[in-house]
Amino acid sequence: MRINKTIQWLLCLSLFVSCFTLKSYGKGSDLYFYGSEQNDLFQLLKREGYTVKKFNTPQDAVNAAPQNSGVFIIAKTYPEIDPANSITQQLLDAAAKKHLRLYIEYPSSFPGLNIPDKPIETHLERGVITADVFGGSLEPMDLLGINNSYILSVDVDKPLIVLAKVVGFDKAVYGLKDTKAYPLLFEQNGALISMTGLSNFETGRYGPQQSIKTVWKYILSRITSQKIEHLDKWAEDVKPMFQRNDVLPANARLNSIQKGVQWFNNGRFFIDSSWKADWLKYGADGLKPVGPPVAQSKPVGDGSLGILEGHTSTIYYDGTQQYRYWMRADVQGEASMALAAAGDLLHNREYQTKSANLINFLFNTSNLRSGEKDDASSAAFGLLGWATTNAGTFYGDDNSRAILGMIAASAYLHTDKWDKQLAEAIMGNFRTTGKEGFRGERLEEADIIKNGWQYYYNRDVVHISPHFESWMWACYLWLYSKTGYAPLLERTKAAIKITMDGYPDKWLWGSSMQTQRARMILPLAWLVRVENTEQNRQWLDKMVSELLKYQDASGAIQEELGKGKGMFKPLNTNNDYGSDEGSLIDKNGEKVSCMLYTCNFALFSLNEAAKATGNKQYKAAVDKLSDFLTRIQVQSTKHNDLDGAWFRAFDYGRWDYWASNSDAGWGAWCTLTGWIQSWIVTTQIQIEKNESFWDVTKKSNMKNTGQAVINQMMKTSQ
Repeated sequence: MRINKTIQWLLCLSLFVSCFTLKSYGKGSDLYFYGSEQNDLFQLLKREGYTVKKFNTPQDAVNAAPQNSGVFIIAKTYPEIDPANSITQQLLDAAAKKHLRLYIEYPSSFPGLNIPDKPIETHLERGVITADVFGGSLEPMDLLGINNSYILSVDVDKPLIVLAKVVGFDKAVYGLKDTKAYPLLFEQNGALISMTGLSNFETGRYGPQQSIKTVWKYILSRITSQKIEHLDKWAEDVKPMFQRNDVLPANARLNSIQKGVQWFNNGRFFIDSSWKADWLKYGADGLKPVGPPVAQSKPVGDGSLGILEGHTSTIYYDGTQQYRYWMRADVQGEASMALAAAGDLLHNREYQTKSANLINFLFNTSNLRSGEKDDASSAAFGLLGWATTNAGTFYGDDNSRAILGMIAASAYLHTDKWDKQLAEAIMGNFRTTGKEGFRGERLEEADIIKNGWQYYYNRDVVHISPHFESWMWACYLWLYSKTGYAPLLERTKAAIKITMDGYPDKWLWGSSMQTQRARMILPLAWLVRVENTEQNRQWLDKMVSELLKYQDASGAIQEELGKGKGMFKPLNTNNDYGSDEGSLIDKNGEKVSCMLYTCNFALFSLNEAAKATGNKQYKAAVDKLSDFLTRIQVQSTKHNDLDGAWFRAFDYGRWDYWASNSDAGWGAWCTLTGWIQSWIVTTQIQIEKNESFWDVTKKSNMKNTGQAVINQMMKTSQ
């Protein structure tokens, strides 16, 4: 009996000691901190319930810390080097004597480390896990997004994380072979050391979120000497509007539309005369027209000077994002559509005025339709230049989206004032389309003038790429439905047959096979509109079915690489990462959706297919995709220029903005006022109103105008 009482007493004492220990080092206990109060880690620790005691110097923090406590020493001025963040041997000795647990970040000096005077600024490099210390959720060669990292390069053995340019979606598929690796997190002299601003995780928008949280749970567990299972007060400056399983409010799509169209203003994408010089400074570069974000203090233009393209995928260390200052024809036409549709739905005159101004800018005041392109005697007559910096380059796909956008805008604005110019644009493309219905990837004005348009109209060319070809076929079918001009239908049918017969092995798949399918659905849906035959319905159903094989329960459409070589440079070495346009994934099966090339166009095309056929399965797919896009729309109270946007990439497995960012032009976090935003916003409006593009434009008065333009432009076609 006495032995049992002794055991009970010892158990109680053990429990008391355990509780005391948890209270001493768990949340609510003291941590010692050198750094800025604005630092993301400092703010997180306070939200999580820790008492964080701040000191003026690293030595003061160490001196004040009691035995067996945790100390954070973090540069105050990242990415600038903080001279006061100098770690001496005296400091390390004092810490060792008291058995302190140190986390040191971005030190200006450290015993035994040869730290340079200036950091290296990185862009394409990502964090690579190199030690198996983070638990099962992070393994060696797993990747982290440490955006725009400034790193102090040092030589150490056995780092836990390095920074390197590597190929891969979420894992370095070639390891660290043939690439410079900078130690990012490692142990030295009993301290855990980071050579970049790892604590800048919220401001710098590091990702994926769960992976970054795992790293910080490991660090906090080390420094607090307690296993940290959860970080309940984790914050994100940029995040999806809804989580995967949230119940969407009844007005969720309408709210998405309102935020989506207001984003054009939020981003200051409409050039205003007061800062036109800024646009000219950055936008005149025809190869890389990029620059800093337009300041929120700048006035918003009215559309008469055009609209910028959007953001690049470059996220700066402060969380802001680089702008692309290109002035492109397709973007003007597409944005005019979204603005006109929103103006009609929301009874907003401002949006309607800006829509009209964009069309007038494209057709009448810019160089996109000037010179040879506006000369009825020129072989280039009617064509739309790619961009103001490349006004003599003509992509059929870009022309098609500009044209479709302005057709829709005209219908929403209840005007036919641009019908003649729209018909000229369609026929300018048609008469440079070959006998089999293909144009090829791009044409140049100088070549067209030299060769004459009849050369292109009578040539044999086959280019099986729905991304580049198929929406111009949709333009031809639309104009055929208004004018009855048979060659528009005949050449389109010939091209569609060749394309469908060549599926999938002969398709040029670019960055994604899913993109090609999504683009092909639109002309097939409209072919059913003008010729509702069994063959045409089968073609449409085949393409829709092929696309929807990869639709997730969330509504997301998964990306898929095609067989063989794609259009862009293959990533055979780590050095190839970021060298060309490309895919968001490394291999099939990775749970990523693309809003730039696939989901945006799929939403529009599937809605047209559902309306053309009345197929309930098509409609169900549209509704699922619509809900998905409503959920993943960006919300941010900190970055007004991002609030209401859609990024190119979304990882629907992680439910996070994550993908391979290798695309040299339009990476994972880019936005586009045209390609992405306008097609999503417009289609969401059409779904909300239970209509389609074909329905909206049905009452167009194009017939007489179109026939007159056809007679003028095709009179020497033989």
